[in-house]
Amino acid sequence: MPCPAPASPEALLTTPLAVTPFSAQIREASHEAHTEAENSSFMSDMLGGKLGVAAYRRYTEQLWFVYRALEARSADLAADPVAGPFIRPELSRTATLEADLDHLHEGPGWRTVITPLPATETYAARVTEVAATWPAGYVAHHYTRYLGDLSGGQIIRGTAEKTWGFTRKGPGVHFYVFDAIGNPAAFKREYRQSLDDIAADGQERLRIVEECKRAFALNSAVFQDLATACR
Repeated sequence: MPCPAPASPEALLTTPLAVTPFSAQIREASHEAHTEAENSSFMSDMLGGKLGVAAYRRYTEQLWFVYRALEARSADLAADPVAGPFIRPELSRTATLEADLDHLHEGPGWRTVITPLPATETYAARVTEVAATWPAGYVAHHYTRYLGDLSGGQIIRGTAEKTWGFTRKGPGVHFYVFDAIGNPAAFKREYRQSLDDIAADGQERLRIVEECKRAFALNSAVFQDLATACR
């Protein structure tokens, strides 16, 4: 008997939430885009040890531009009924990225010399736009970034420590270390519960799913630019 085709986002969002939680709807609907981002040539080469520490440094630089945009308005969104439940100070990454870049560049001079790649500029601009105009869209970017940091990001940390000799959870990989989160698995369960409880109707939830796909596509575009830049 042939396997049934995956349900469309529209079909998932008409399923009773008690049967299909919104967090599961997002995960399933964005699975293809997520897989494409994970399997990019840049990420595969970096995790496979084919690229040097300079590529990791360039990647970290691009993350700084994205997270600076993501966290610039987080204080403003803390009281928002849709985005507010997701604004958790223990997730904040900008300061850890800056500490890592200080280490990777052997000082703070990087602030005057690094530049965003074109795809990074586009990505950061979209994050800035939704943070200012569409809190539910902001949640889509928040979800794709931070849950990725807590999950797949740990693989990147492990590779960096093993391949380039960074101290375990030390300078250069602080971005991936969430000291304020004692139990990451429990935190991710709470986060997914917040998604399930999000103050948005079915149509708005569908828009959030589409923005999640867009976020993964924007991330994939950054990887494509990095692959070219790091040849």
